[in-house]
Amino acid sequence: MSNPAETYQQEAAELLEGLEDNLLELEAAPDNRNLVDTIFRALHSIKGSGEMFGFGTLAKFVHGFENAFDLVRSGKAEVTPELIDIALSSRDHISALLAAGQDEAAAQKLAKSDLHASLLKRIEALAGAPKTPEKVESTEPVEDGPKQYSIFFRPEASALRNGMRPELITQDLAMLGTVSSTMIADQVPGLKELDPEKSYLAWQIQVETDADRQRIDDIFLFFDDGDVIIDQVVQAEDAKDGTEESPNKPSVATDKSEASPDRNAQSTKVESVRVQSYRLDELMDQLGELVIAQARLNRIAERLGETGLASAAEEIERLVTGMRDATLSIRMLPIGGVFGKFRRVVRDLANELGKEVKLVIEGGETELDKNIIDSLSEPLVHILRNAVDHGIEPHEDRVSAGKPKEATLRMAARQTGGEVHISVSDDGGGLKTDRIRKRALERGLIEENSDLSEDAINQLIFAPGFSTAETVSNVSGRGVGMDAVRNFIEDLRGAVDVKSAPGEGTTITLRLPLTLAIIDGLLVRVGGGDFVIPLASVEECVELSDEEANHDRQRSIMTIRNELVPFLKLGQIFRFDSDETVTRVVIVNADGRRVGLMVDDVIGQHQTVIKSLSGYHRSVEGLAGCTILGDGSVALIIDPAALVKGHGNLLREAA
Repeated sequence: MSNPAETYQQEAAELLEGLEDNLLELEAAPDNRNLVDTIFRALHSIKGSGEMFGFGTLAKFVHGFENAFDLVRSGKAEVTPELIDIALSSRDHISALLAAGQDEAAAQKLAKSDLHASLLKRIEALAGAPKTPEKVESTEPVEDGPKQYSIFFRPEASALRNGMRPELITQDLAMLGTVSSTMIADQVPGLKELDPEKSYLAWQIQVETDADRQRIDDIFLFFDDGDVIIDQVVQAEDAKDGTEESPNKPSVATDKSEASPDRNAQSTKVESVRVQSYRLDELMDQLGELVIAQARLNRIAERLGETGLASAAEEIERLVTGMRDATLSIRMLPIGGVFGKFRRVVRDLANELGKEVKLVIEGGETELDKNIIDSLSEPLVHILRNAVDHGIEPHEDRVSAGKPKEATLRMAARQTGGEVHISVSDDGGGLKTDRIRKRALERGLIEENSDLSEDAINQLIFAPGFSTAETVSNVSGRGVGMDAVRNFIEDLRGAVDVKSAPGEGTTITLRLPLTLAIIDGLLVRVGGGDFVIPLASVEECVELSDEEANHDRQRSIMTIRNELVPFLKLGQIFRFDSDETVTRVVIVNADGRRVGLMVDDVIGQHQTVIKSLSGYHRSVEGLAGCTILGDGSVALIIDPAALVKGHGNLLREAA
């Protein structure tokens, strides 16, 4: 049985993530009533469930926070930048109280802190601030007198096991007005079938209150695993069609023989299951072994030539491929969840540096492997800090250059083939190529007579310890951020591109594989070794012409449809005794450049389970890992981008 307190902590943490996003959106749109209601409901859920599961200190703090937004919701207080600042700080403090868990000593220590008291005092002061007089109050007529509601409530069978307490609902309703309640026991089984841990009861509740419908809805907000029907009772004198209505009869029929829930009929209900991430990793590991075993079966079926076995092997391969796609889809998550976290980072950085920066997010629905998403936060933070600190100019410089005072920082994601490209763009002053070159000369990174392109010079910002900042600040200047970015991305088998235009801004693009687990590859042979080239990078396979094959061996270049394409000899690079008469070349796209890889033989498509290389082989340039083939032998997986980057001198010689 899962621990209800742990479940609450997980759900509250998710609510706090959404709360931060909603607060930042509310800052940009202070008149958005839907956002105010959403924030209030999140706070109400955190407080109510916190009291239920023993997080008393947290619930008391959230109560003050909730009161402030209740006043905003009722129009008695306004959304101001100061309120948002305090709300964000309070959200962080709630997160700390949540992390303390049910350790009351740790929670009390936080509650006695100056920060705790200061936040409560500031929230109460702001919540009591009246609206500014220029806001016109609504002139719409307000219904006078108490209203009557009829409520049918049946908890889910497992609700009691999860910590739900029905009596608290009645208590909360009683705080709104007069309540009468009738228990319904129509689904209670006999003693032999009765499970004491299950809930079999339902309640019919009549409420007379001056409160609006929203207040009643809020009470049932976090009881979404049961059946709740709330109807306002229409009085006879209010009926428009002249028919008589009983004061206790709901306006919409709620005969429990019809309205009583049919679990099978609720086709619109979306079920979800919480699964610990390590279980997904275990599932992927087992699936990888299954893929390898299936490849062995294919090899055996091919060798024996038995029709029945070959047919069964083909069917198993189809099922394994479907299982692979389904499992990978479970691990794929929208990248928008990561992007949303950086709105707060950009906001706080901009305030600290005295700049106005608007963050625009695009492509948040793009999906990426969970393990890659988990590793993206740190490199993206470094890129954003550099963009806000170095890339975006001060107000006066932007205005004098004819730019808006508010800078725009754009984060975008898109899928391209087997890769996801994540770009961070600013509309700042761009990279200072001359300053980068000068600092690189001072550090001995390049020679005085080096003839480097602008793009090559810009890549120097990723060198260890490199920085053009004159002073070190709390934000940047130590020269460790961008170096860490490159290391992180290369560890994920990705690459980093930089594009910059003076006065227009800079774009840094991270190119990442869709997944780190299983890929489709092209199996090739070089000498006595097997290699796998990721199929997403392969454009075509061609044969060298006799003229090109007999050309000067020092000049490795070929013509494909009137286009000159350089190629690398894998046998030469990995020191295999390859067949010099072979003329097969696999054309790949490496960093946007068409490059050929000469191989001895192209065996065919191969479903590749990626395994890590040993410590002795990780330093070999151009390798992304290895895989196990159906006969138990090992094939090395080529990283085309890293291979071309590491052996670019051979390509220059070919050109």
